Amino acid sequence: MALEAAASVQEFFTDVGLYLFGADVNPEEFVNRFFDSLFPLVYNHLINPAVTDSSLEYSECIRMARRDISPFGNIPQRVMGQMGRSLLPSRTFLQALNLGIEVINTTDHLLFSRECGRALLRMQYCPHCQGLTLSKPCMGYCLNVVRGCLAHMAELNPHWHAYIRSLEELSDAMHGTYDIEHVLLNFHLLVNDAVMQAHLDGQKLSEQVNKICGHPIRTPTESPRCSFDGSKEKLRMKISTRNGEETLANRRKEFINSLRLHGSFYGGLADQLCVNDLAAADGLPCWNGEDIVKRYFMGSGL
Repeated sequence: MALEAAASVQEFFTDVGLYLFGADVNPEEFVNRFFDSLFPLVYNHLINPAVTDSSLEYSECIRMARRDISPFGNIPQRVMGQMGRSLLPSRTFLQALNLGIEVINTTDHLLFSRECGRALLRMQYCPHCQGLTLSKPCMGYCLNVVRGCLAHMAELNPHWHAYIRSLEELSDAMHGTYDIEHVLLNFHLLVNDAVMQAHLDGQKLSEQVNKICGHPIRTPTESPRCSFDGSKEKLRMKISTRNGEETLANRRKEFINSLRLHGSFYGGLADQLCVNDLAAADGLPCWNGEDIVKRYFMGSGL
């Protein structure tokens, strides 16, 4: 039965992926499609297994009858509820990540004003005219110039900080049945319960199917009756749980923690540039815009 169900399982997970990446697919519809396709397999293998394959028309009739006779009890509704709660937060999280990428890409290349360009030129290259090719601007002078040039970038800082905080709040809310990874890792258990439910109600379901679809014309087979022990199957499948370190939830937490370190990135960009690269270290002679000095006194600004 697992081999025959493989295509339906693959379609189900493909639909989940499409929804997460923003495609116009309805979770209720693809959950229903999965259980619709599962019912003919369960019927042929567990409920009425003493005969060979039924015709395609008869299998299609069984598939169409699934929503009327509810062979899986309330399991499809439970799956729909879990999907509804967990898919939207995950899709929103991915959309938020894409928004962050757009912000970073947009600010990757900056256009400076002419005044800023002249101030940077004077800070970086004017000492070369005096043969001072190894000199660096004083820290205060560098901060004065670069902060002025990046003033429009600093305006992004409160919005960037709020974006990271919102991303963190969304990630924190994605747990249990609101976490698609948790839901999908436990999905096989719900499918197992659904199959068990149909197996236990086999006699009643067989009568309902015969009433709706009639009796199939099929050839007897010598295969033994299929047995299904749900408790053993569930025990076997529970072994497949993942190590906690491998979960997407932990990776998401690590990502948020690293992102939090850059919560003031745009506001502190000028300071980072001057401290890490552009300006002379404290205590060293430096260029103040006119000459080499031992100490810089802040001027009137850019």
